[in-house]
Amino acid sequence: MQRLENQLCFVLYAYSRQLCSLFRPVLDRWGITYPQYFALLALWEGQELTVKQLGEKLYLDSGTLTPMLKRMEEAGWVKRQRSTVDERKVIVTLNEKAEALRSEMTNLPQMLLEQSGMTQQDAALLLEQLKRMMRQSRRTNQRS
Repeated sequence: MQRLENQLCFVLYAYSRQLCSLFRPVLDRWGITYPQYFALLALWEGQELTVKQLGEKLYLDSGTLTPMLKRMEEAGWVKRQRSTVDERKVIVTLNEKAEALRSEMTNLPQMLLEQSGMTQQDAALLLEQLKRMMRQSRRTNQRS
């Protein structure tokens, strides 16, 4: 008999929900959601990304990403504009409000790691294993 607690997909899902619950009170202070936080992280790395590029980084389709970006734009975090080179592309950039938030969030990952009870070494090992699994899964899905 298969047991729920022995299913990798369930354990990953449950732990992800626990991590979200650690992030939520901190992110609520700024009025951003967990997925919006990831969008900000991606934009802090790239400064300017097309919606397609951002979707690829976040593993989100445009049907999910576009409404989220619209809310972020209304809240003053990002700006969306059509590319002058290719009108089919929408470019997302950070507003000053998001740039200012960047320095405030610098210690967020370390603070939440401590709250999670994981050591830096455990987190690094888990991160590498999960990245390897994601790459393999993506390759398998692309072949299908």
